[in-house]
Amino acid sequence: MKKIAVFCGSSLGFNEIYKNDAIKLGNHFIENNIGMVYGGGKIGMMGVLADTMLEKKGEVIGVIPGLLRHEEVAHTEITKMIVTKTMSKRKVKISKLVDGYIALPGGFGTLDEIFEALTLGQLGIERKPVGILNTNGFFNHLIKQLDVMVTEGYLKQSNKEMLIVSDSVDELCTLMLNYKAPIMTKVINKVVS
Repeated sequence: MKKIAVFCGSSLGFNEIYKNDAIKLGNHFIENNIGMVYGGGKIGMMGVLADTMLEKKGEVIGVIPGLLRHEEVAHTEITKMIVTKTMSKRKVKISKLVDGYIALPGGFGTLDEIFEALTLGQLGIERKPVGILNTNGFFNHLIKQLDVMVTEGYLKQSNKEMLIVSDSVDELCTLMLNYKAPIMTKVINKVVS
């Protein structure tokens, strides 16, 4: 994997552990010569991750829609900033640039982006690994919701297993590197007929 998209919050949250794991991920990318593509902000988790990589001359590409350019406080020191017209075009651009996706703690935007990546994989449009760094059990309730979706017949177990989850940066990246996408048929099979 040469470039990975990271989706995370424009806030740091209330617990220092989230910031510390963002720094660990940035350092892992540097040590393994992996470029990062992200939302382009200089605040919150996004800023910590970008700054960690920039301090060590890592490749950091921001993709930001014009309408959020000032609200998100665009990072001016990154390797490259790409401005898109819409949020939808932002996602398409990120998809074209990366070999995989990782979500760190964040809000609605983080969930929107990681679920879009999972949906592309479920439909067989992409075959890229999608991971969650489950720092401090942040995503435990979300993972339980996915189990409910399987139990109630709205999500196949094999599709749920496309989501790679770990609370360790090194383990998550190793699992993503070894990811094998499930074989998809051209016809979308419903969970329950």
